[in-house]
Amino acid sequence: MHVLSEPAILYFGTPVVLISTLNEDGSANLAPMSSAFWLGWRCMLGLAAGSKTPQNMLRTGQCVLNLPSVEQVAAVDRLALTTGSDPVPAGKLARGYRHEKDKFAIAGLAAVPSLTVAPPRVLQCPVQMEAVVEGVHHFSANDEILRGRTVGIEVRIQRVHIEQSILAEPNRVDPDKWRPLIMSFQKFYGLADGEAHDSLLGTVPEALYRSPDVDRARQAA
Repeated sequence: MHVLSEPAILYFGTPVVLISTLNEDGSANLAPMSSAFWLGWRCMLGLAAGSKTPQNMLRTGQCVLNLPSVEQVAAVDRLALTTGSDPVPAGKLARGYRHEKDKFAIAGLAAVPSLTVAPPRVLQCPVQMEAVVEGVHHFSANDEILRGRTVGIEVRIQRVHIEQSILAEPNRVDPDKWRPLIMSFQKFYGLADGEAHDSLLGTVPEALYRSPDVDRARQAA
């Protein structure tokens, strides 16, 4: 039986993303988030507008989207309640956040150079995607109370680095080997082994979804 409910948040479960960006002084920032969805080689990222990550992205036009597996959960959790913003924004201060300059050190993760963007990749993450900003959407623009709090940033992927052990073939990830870290209502989860059910959609070759952005990415220096 269904009943009416008013959950404070509607995070029913999405993969965790570690976004690396560059601060004004050239140092690297690293922030966990899970409000992301994908279309082809593009991604929409939902972020708190006052946070350091979107500010860095909008200033530089670049970032790296690092996807941790369940094996990196402890490192991701060490980044919780930390921010690269100094001073800490009032909203985050009320939630118990603290400023940390070196996020990579706090998490115990290693930074490695990217090929087409300035922010570094996270060595331990099985998937690392270099990206550039393509568009910005300001949420709640017509709401006087919520206006300016959150922003949606569209990014286009330029390079994809994937751990060889999770590939079924050079250009296809094996979903039975890839175990993304999932955030659901502020708690960490992983995927169960095996498919839940045969998929009719899975009979469509992945190559038929190939985006022109793949060819465009090859031109990125």
